[in-house]
Amino acid sequence: MNSKFTSIVRVLLGLVLLVFGLNKFYTLPFIPVPQLPEDAASFMGSLAATGYVLPIIGILEIFIALLLFTKNWIAFALIVLAPISLNILLFHLFLDLPSIGGAILVAVLNGILIYKHWPQYRPLFN
Repeated sequence: MNSKFTSIVRVLLGLVLLVFGLNKFYTLPFIPVPQLPEDAASFMGSLAATGYVLPIIGILEIFIALLLFTKNWIAFALIVLAPISLNILLFHLFLDLPSIGGAILVAVLNGILIYKHWPQYRPLFN
């Protein structure tokens, strides 16, 4: 469970989450938001208009990244990340297909780590 490969995947996923989580809190993001298709822009505009959805997602991404970096509660962090990564993947699949690469990366890294930590999830299915 603690192989070099697993450690690299864990740190890479943590870095991606930390960068994109922090990016949600800057009025002028350090990663510029690309031009989105009309439906995707409308959806993101609606989420931003709530005033709480994007900050909560950003906080969760930062929290999960910190858990991954500190090796505390990794299995918990991955389960919390699962619906977020699925939503990112589905957003790009249905609303912004040309930019799906990052979403696939997050989902695959999350899936690899869940697989590597599967013994910790086994009691949930007994």
